[in-house]
Amino acid sequence: MPCLNEEETVGVCVTKARSWLSRSGMAGEVIVVDNGSTDRSPEVAATAGARVVHEPVPGYGSAYQRGFAEAHGDFIVMGDSDDTYDFSNLTPLIEPLQSGSDLVLGNRFAGGIAEGAMPWAHRYIGSPIINMLIRLFVGADIRDSQSGFRAFHNGLIERLGLKAGGMEFASEMIVRAARAGLLITEVPAPYAIRRGESKLSTFRDGWRHLRFLLLAAPDYLFVLPGLVLCALGILTFVLSFASPVGVAVGSLTWQPVFAGTIFLAIGANSLLFGLVAKIHGVARGMLNEDRWVRLYRRLFRLETVLLLAAVMVAAGAMIDLWLFTIWASGGEHPAGLTYAALAQTLLIVGAEFGMAGFLIMAIDGP
Repeated sequence: MPCLNEEETVGVCVTKARSWLSRSGMAGEVIVVDNGSTDRSPEVAATAGARVVHEPVPGYGSAYQRGFAEAHGDFIVMGDSDDTYDFSNLTPLIEPLQSGSDLVLGNRFAGGIAEGAMPWAHRYIGSPIINMLIRLFVGADIRDSQSGFRAFHNGLIERLGLKAGGMEFASEMIVRAARAGLLITEVPAPYAIRRGESKLSTFRDGWRHLRFLLLAAPDYLFVLPGLVLCALGILTFVLSFASPVGVAVGSLTWQPVFAGTIFLAIGANSLLFGLVAKIHGVARGMLNEDRWVRLYRRLFRLETVLLLAAVMVAAGAMIDLWLFTIWASGGEHPAGLTYAALAQTLLIVGAEFGMAGFLIMAIDGP
């Protein structure tokens, strides 16, 4: 149990957990991780029978990871010390572990949320959105990803290599477990009204979850937007060549070629960012190697990328030189503006490819 100024409830939680241990006949201990309390929480927890350890690094994830490192049992149950979770009945969390599950989540929506226990925005906006993103990004059919009432086999955390120190720790655990192919089970778990002041910040902690999930899904953050932008850029250039004088929009004339340069430059950059993020994610164990990463490992050579970059830069420079000779002699090309924009696009994207090649080598090694 992580604890930060929970003097009013931590003793109740410890007593409930110890009562369940006694009734179940299972040998175990209750560990309370004090995360900088300024009240009597540590003393209250110790009096109730908990082993109290102190974690000076602030944060939900930091407190839990210290507690997990201190635990000696075969099974670990985690839950907040604010008396919102029912520690007097841990059997529903333990039984799936005994039947082969790797991680068990207490589903508050299925177990019943007490009136006023969860803010409306969390219940109907925040949690559903995070659940949806986890299903979309990871493929895990989780209905209450933000529940802090969980159980798992000792050693799982070390195996998953969890690193998050804040509230996003809850999402990281699910993402890494799902991508490792572990069996995740949800069981109903009632959720009561907390006593004392909540430590959760709706916008700050919500953003930390969203930020983590986006960074853990480079296909959605970088690759798909990059493909869309590149496609729009190509289509825009096709439209520009088809109508070199521009497209009439009312009394104005739109030159789509400028949009084409922007789309292609940003799109190519996004695709390169996506590749770098995927390589980095695989190296950290956050992502599994997919076919694109395997293709990169089979085909990538810095010299090949630099050659491609040089060809694009040279092509852009030759188009610019060709246009310059026409304009310098007083001539004019009907699609000169489109060719000029294409030349600048080749120069920009070629430079991006060259720099990205060195960046990839710096991250992934020679």
